[in-house]
Amino acid sequence: MTAGHVVSVETLMLRVDTDNRWSYRHASTRPRPGETPDEAARRLAGVREADPDVVLHSTSWRYEPDGRIVLTYAVCPDPSPWLPAVEAPDLVIARGAAPATPAPEHVAVANVVAHAVRHLAFLVAEDPVVARVLSRHPRLGPALSDHPAALAPARP
Repeated sequence: MTAGHVVSVETLMLRVDTDNRWSYRHASTRPRPGETPDEAARRLAGVREADPDVVLHSTSWRYEPDGRIVLTYAVCPDPSPWLPAVEAPDLVIARGAAPATPAPEHVAVANVVAHAVRHLAFLVAEDPVVARVLSRHPRLGPALSDHPAALAPARP
């Protein structure tokens, strides 16, 4: 990586409210010396490596104008659901203006949340480990089923 680029790790602790709407907590940090991005995300979210009830998955990355490379991790379900969270009003993906310019002009945290939820829906369809963990949480299945077509591959 060239000088001026800093890796930042952000976590989106995701939960589904009683009205089937997504909410999230957002936190970010830089990995400590010798710490991998996965380890930094677990530290930030308060998740143990061997936690059998939470999915922590890298869902995206983006380049910020200040030179940061931001690695985003979805954490689902939120390991601390009693803490205040922000409701995701609409799950809208940020998109680039043209096929050869994939970076959107502006990316809000809510756009990253939308991408993370759709990524989790894809994983539920394609990754048996993620599907098994998230199936233990009754509200998550119905909330994720609203979004699988966005990323799930076509089936014959």
